[in-house]
Amino acid sequence: MIDLHTHSTFSDGSDRPAALARRAAEVGLRAIALTDHDTTGGAEEMTLACAEEGVELVMGVEVSLRDELLTKARPDGTVGPRNVHVLGYFVPTDPAHPLQERLAELRFDRDVRNEALVAILVERGFTRVSLDYLTDLAGNVHSIGRPHFARAMFELHPEIVGERTPDSWNRVFAEWLGTAGRAYVPKASMTIEHFLEATAGSGVVVSVAHPLDNYLDEGDDPTRVLARVFASLRERGVDGVEAYYGSYDAATRDRVAAMARDAGLIPTGGSDYHGSYKSDVQLGRGRVGDLAVPDEVLDELRAARRTTP
Repeated sequence: MIDLHTHSTFSDGSDRPAALARRAAEVGLRAIALTDHDTTGGAEEMTLACAEEGVELVMGVEVSLRDELLTKARPDGTVGPRNVHVLGYFVPTDPAHPLQERLAELRFDRDVRNEALVAILVERGFTRVSLDYLTDLAGNVHSIGRPHFARAMFELHPEIVGERTPDSWNRVFAEWLGTAGRAYVPKASMTIEHFLEATAGSGVVVSVAHPLDNYLDEGDDPTRVLARVFASLRERGVDGVEAYYGSYDAATRDRVAAMARDAGLIPTGGSDYHGSYKSDVQLGRGRVGDLAVPDEVLDELRAARRTTP
């Protein structure tokens, strides 16, 4: 059993990398990918812990990118780039590598957005929310993500958001922190092509995360739309799509995997584990509890690595 999509305290997960490695061993994973947002900061701790636990580690990252070819209609009738989550596997950790320089740019943008989000929340009545409080929750200022904002809102202002329950947690994201929320701050993300350029010759393998969430809009015919999307991604140099996603049911996973194969893409997979921040998602098993990413997917990812001398 393998899990190629997990998060630690170095982004928006609740488990430190060492705890995540121990949990991986407990549930029987033979391999795990750490895919924190915009950072490989957990690499050293995760590498040591996985070696101790006998779990193979794939160093990865998850980034939010713009797709300017496969656009999205906005509520005001205009059309603009689509925001897409992308996973990179076998990521080099040398700070001087071009990919790490791109990740540093994304982290800087995240820091700027977080400061702006604090200001908006304070203006909207969340007066006790501060960057210092969020930093204490996250462990360091660069790891602050939306789950930390949500947690602070519940801890500091229950009179506004109510008692924390699964429903109220989701409502905070929908009403405040999500793309249609009252406190949303847009990302200045890079394009898919820019990211692929930074991975050239490095051995990094690129897969689009949860493709249905990224590319299907209300009323779309999944088969027709995904066939077009997958062909476009393959043509641009993307290696895979996350068919075996932890929040999809078995029938959906199998259908997306078959379409990925037809398009010449590797059907990757993972739970999208965030620890207690997504308490209904099990490591290795996903939200439904029946996730089983085929072991051979990891072999295919290794074979897809492209390096230059």
